[in-house]
Amino acid sequence: MIDFFNSNLVLVQATLAGLVLALSVQVPLRMGVFSFAGAGSYGLGGYAAALLVIHLELNAFEAIGLTMLITAFVGLLLGLVISRLNGLYLAMATVAFDLIISVVAINGGTFTGESTGLYGVIVDFTTTQMFILTLVALVLVALSERGRVGRRSQAVRDDQQLAASAGVNVRRYRLMAFVVSGALGGLAGAMNVMVRTTIGPLDIGFGLIVLALTMIIVGGAMSWKGAVLGAIIFTWLPHFLDFIGEWQNLVYGIIVALAAIFLPRGIHGVIVDIIRSVQRKRRGTLDKPAPDPSDDAGPEELLPTSSGAPSSPPQQPVPGGAAATQLARGAKS
Repeated sequence: MIDFFNSNLVLVQATLAGLVLALSVQVPLRMGVFSFAGAGSYGLGGYAAALLVIHLELNAFEAIGLTMLITAFVGLLLGLVISRLNGLYLAMATVAFDLIISVVAINGGTFTGESTGLYGVIVDFTTTQMFILTLVALVLVALSERGRVGRRSQAVRDDQQLAASAGVNVRRYRLMAFVVSGALGGLAGAMNVMVRTTIGPLDIGFGLIVLALTMIIVGGAMSWKGAVLGAIIFTWLPHFLDFIGEWQNLVYGIIVALAAIFLPRGIHGVIVDIIRSVQRKRRGTLDKPAPDPSDDAGPEELLPTSSGAPSSPPQQPVPGGAAATQLARGAKS
């Protein structure tokens, strides 16, 4: 196990960074905010962390913490500007934000390294520390899907007007989606540049949007578990498709297309449906009434016993219902 981990260390690190990136897109989608700003925050966080380490000589955790504050604040500003948009218009606005980050990185001169990027981001940051930070982020996102926050987020996603009539501050939750997405995207970008020691324009941009959205669609957008499945599959899938050479992108695209068509709720949704189906069958078996012993009884067992005592004839109901029965009993007494 240790040998496998060491031989695939780069893939493990890419899986952790990809998972946090997927969460930065999954959180807003779960709240009904069709935003891809997490990909732009990933690029902004990578460059910000690199600049903090190179110019201010901060250590890894100081740079990561300050980067998350910066990207969360930028996410808040972005949310204040475009939070009134919905659907495709909101998605287009966030895609434009992502592309702006790429353009600034290319045309930033020596400050951003232009097309070559930044190098020499050397800090003491291990894969174990990266795993711990990813686990903390994952636990916090999982907790946000439960309790009052989870119920209100679902209400905002399903029907904003109904949620507002129930006392939910819809605008606050939408802004919170942008802030959380920015913080998670910044965390993913900062951790990635810490372990790779370099970042360039080719590491950010529209490709990140495609990657994050693919992870969410195939894994499942309504739960953090879908982000985990998507990050694992689409980080390791290209590695296992190396044997087909130049056909790799074609097979990769076919797999994504088939998953989007036949798994509209993602792999996690299919697993949930299977579990619920099994549980319903089990409950149906338990609720099924026990067989009546008289159904298997023979003719002899169904005959009346010959005890010699005459059986009393069945009582005839008194015409008129219960009221008539009470009057008849009163007359007898």
